[in-house]
Amino acid sequence: MACDWQPSASVAMLSLRAKLLAEIRLFFAQRQVMEVQTPVLSQHAVTDVHIDSIATNAAYGQGQLFARSSPEFAIKRLLAAGCGDCYELGPVFRAGESGRWHNPEFTMLEWYRLGWQRQQLEHECIALLQHLHQGFLNWTIRHCSYSELCLEVLDCDLIRADDQTLQQLARQHALAQDRHWQRTQLLDYLFSHQVQPRLPTRQITLVHAFPPEQVALAELARCDHDEWVANRFELYLGPVEIANGYQELTDAAELQQRFAHDNRTRARLGKAQIEPDQRLLEAMRHGLPACAGVALGVDRLLALITQADSLEGVLGFTVFDA
Repeated sequence: MACDWQPSASVAMLSLRAKLLAEIRLFFAQRQVMEVQTPVLSQHAVTDVHIDSIATNAAYGQGQLFARSSPEFAIKRLLAAGCGDCYELGPVFRAGESGRWHNPEFTMLEWYRLGWQRQQLEHECIALLQHLHQGFLNWTIRHCSYSELCLEVLDCDLIRADDQTLQQLARQHALAQDRHWQRTQLLDYLFSHQVQPRLPTRQITLVHAFPPEQVALAELARCDHDEWVANRFELYLGPVEIANGYQELTDAAELQQRFAHDNRTRARLGKAQIEPDQRLLEAMRHGLPACAGVALGVDRLLALITQADSLEGVLGFTVFDA
């Protein structure tokens, strides 16, 4: 039986992809940021409730191996060992990721700057985008807080709202009446379904100061209202998220507490418990230098630059024809 063996993207698109990767490397070479290569297979999955790692049948020692969902943990071990400013450009893997802007295997650019503040990294993200595509020079650039954006779109500061208010607001915006989500789920729903789609086209939007429930591996900081917020940012090209950056957490004890909190949340949601990465914790105890880091989706970026309808148009092969 014949089957379609052709690549998803055209040869012309694959040529553009190769040029984009080369320009990314040139950008960092000019700034003396070293490229590193870390393992694609790891003995540890991540505890993050929103990420499902892909387990392999391969085993090492007493456990199985996982396809990495990000090079973050390995790069942070390199930073603790004295590596200095560095980046990695390569494949990462996440279960359940399929759709217009998702594929289980995708290309991630992740880089770290020692001694930098979040705001400096935001500006470097913009510089990278404008280096890769001159069209972004004509786009509006906006820096705003999560609270500011939510007030504009929903007339509600989601960070300061109580759970009942969030539930009522979600139901006003089409959440099923019989769904009783936790606070983190409500925040995710309201922002991703109501705020994000309303971001203007031809605008680079950098949103910072997220709810503390979404801190992940970022530091907590005080905002203008003297409330705790996650010191991190997300970058959007029009309404599409393209990058996620942190003022990185460097406290090993706090990281261990967050791993434990993730696992408690996983248990409540019926998800598997994840053994925390002890090597990362030990590297953090040794000393992760103060730094800011960001991960950027290269496939999405190429699709937006070339005005492709989906990731299928920029990937050699999607999961459906690999």
